[in-house]
Amino acid sequence: MSQSPILTLVSRSYCHLCQEMEVALRPLLAEFDIDLEVLDVDADPTLEALYDELVPVLLHDGEELCHYFLDDRKVRDYLGEIR
Repeated sequence: MSQSPILTLVSRSYCHLCQEMEVALRPLLAEFDIDLEVLDVDADPTLEALYDELVPVLLHDGEELCHYFLDDRKVRDYLGEIR
């Protein structure tokens, strides 16, 4: 049995867009049986250098799927391809 893919959300605690993206992701996570890890951009200097002003950023295996807002269609199509 293969392990569920993991999406990564680069986020920060006081970011309303980050919170909104995480909430918007929930139905897709359930539908595609995908796990989500949330990384605090402010806790990692490397992440901060890469994504500071772009958060929230949704990644899979280092590939950026979207930032600022969830691109539902793009993420849905992507998840359909990797499942």
